[in-house]
Amino acid sequence: MPGTGLDVFDETLQKSNLLLKDIEETYGWEDRHHQAYAGLRAVLHTLRDRLTPDEAANFASQLPLLIKGVFYDQWVPSATPREYDDREFMAEVRRQLPFEPEGGEAQLVAIVLTALMQYVSPGEMKDAMAMLPRPLVARLREAVRQVA
Repeated sequence: MPGTGLDVFDETLQKSNLLLKDIEETYGWEDRHHQAYAGLRAVLHTLRDRLTPDEAANFASQLPLLIKGVFYDQWVPSATPREYDDREFMAEVRRQLPFEPEGGEAQLVAIVLTALMQYVSPGEMKDAMAMLPRPLVARLREAVRQVA
């Protein structure tokens, strides 16, 4: 792929493609970039909307530039945080997907969060998870363990 001529754009394209590839490989998908993107977007938006605006901004600050754009796309900070419980969180992820996630929503969320861990520091991930309902965090921890 030819470069853009701007290092910052070339770097974010490379990082974003690696993130999508990581999601695809973990799922065992081959060349399903649109599906990996849709899953990433659904998880990012659902998580973003559950966080306070300050925490959402802290979380997004560590993402590659292009993924930050996905994170902030269509965001209405005054409408957050939404009070999803664990069941509602998963239902919102599912509502945003154009496909049925293999293994269920919890597996998809775990795969995306695991892929994001290469960019988001453990401390920031912990801060974001602290804003989620405890049953959801427990469910995600178990799903991450199964994915890892």
